[in-house]
Order: sequence, then structure tokens, then C-alpha cells
Amino acid sequence: MGWSRGVVLIGVLAAQVTVAAAADMPGPVPPPPVINLSSGWYLRGDIGYNWGTLDGAVAAPGFASPTDNKLGDGFYGGIGAGIKTQWVRTDLTLEYFSPMSYDGTVITPGDVTARISAVSAMFNGYLDLGTWYHVTPYLGAGAGASYLRAYDYASTVAPPFSGGALNQWNFTWAVMGGFGYAVSPNLIVDLGYRYIDFGDVKTDSDSFGAMLFKNIAAHEVRAGLRWSFDDLPSEK
Repeated sequence: MGWSRGVVLIGVLAAQVTVAAAADMPGPVPPPPVINLSSGWYLRGDIGYNWGTLDGAVAAPGFASPTDNKLGDGFYGGIGAGIKTQWVRTDLTLEYFSPMSYDGTVITPGDVTARISAVSAMFNGYLDLGTWYHVTPYLGAGAGASYLRAYDYASTVAPPFSGGALNQWNFTWAVMGGFGYAVSPNLIVDLGYRYIDFGDVKTDSDSFGAMLFKNIAAHEVRAGLRWSFDDLPSEK
């Protein structure tokens, strides 16, 4: 009977080895999100549409300030260059904002009008939040300077009653969010939203004074392209 006990023992040991090997074999595990850790330089170009906002207008001392202040819509275009390092991107951009029309009311609707345009140089930073099916959402913020131009001012009730355009430099800041879609390893389509704040803008003045527009800003929707000089991994 000793040989039969040996056979049984060998069988038990073989079964244990088989179970242990099966336990060590990897099972079907869902793939984790693909995090884009590539680094490299890129160029970008953007266009967009913006809705202008302001906090109000302040007339020269001794004159009534306009009410019902409105700032119109406009278009935006920009170019830039940047670098990506793992989850972080930074870039420098040069941007042009088409004139936004202002109108306000002192006595009759729309009796104060002007136009405001801007050219901005911005330093921007973004946090890429990971990549799923070629899509990479991001959050960002930027700061820089804007060359603002207030012109075509017209009013018969609030100064200036004569005078031309006034150009000025202002600190500018922005916050943004959106997502990039990898069309190819080097080309990304960028769709997003941005809020940009230009600060206060003043008209030219005459002997009676000037008009001050408070906290000129814009909400933007924009679309752009980013071209990387290094291959960006894309999910199969």
C-alpha cells in the first residue's frame, strides 16, 4: 500500500502547484487611463469669438455717468509657442482682439459710444489632466500685458467733447479650460473657453475731462491647432 500513498501524495502536490500557477497568471484587467508624459516644443494658432463685459463707466467730475452700459462682441486671433513637460504646458502668445463697441445712456439710449480694441502678449500655464481616447482635458491661467486703444468716442452730454484716440498699456490676466484632441501624433485640435480681464480703460481727454470704462473683460470660446515637434503618444 506504500506505493498507492506515494501516488496520492504526488497528485496532491501537482494539484497545489497547478492552483498556485493559475493564481499567479494575470487576468483580464481594464486598461488604466493613458497619461501623456511626453515633452517637447510646440507651436499654436487660435481663433475665437468673444463677448465683452464691463463694470460701468465713470464720467469726469461734474458730469453724469452713463447707465445701461454695454460692450459688444468681437473676434480674437492669436499665435504662440510653448513647451510641454509631462502634465504641465507653458506658452507665450501674441493675440489680437477686434474692436468691441461700447454704448451707454446719460439722457437718451445710446448717447455715449466708443470702440475698444486690444493687442495682448501673454504667458500661460496649463495642467493636462490625462488622456482618454485621444482626448486630453486641461485647466490653465495666464498673465501679461495688453496694448489697449479707446477711440471713436462720441457724446454730447459727457466729456470729452473733442479729442482723438488714447492708447495705453494694462496688466492682463486670464483663466481657461478646455480639451485637446490628438488628430495625429504631432497635431492636436484645441477647443476651449477663456475669461480674460484687461482692467480699466480711459478715453482721450479734453479740457472738460475724460471717460473711464471700468474693468473691461471678455468671455471667449475658441478653437486652435497645436503642432508638436516631438511625437505625442496616442491611445490605440
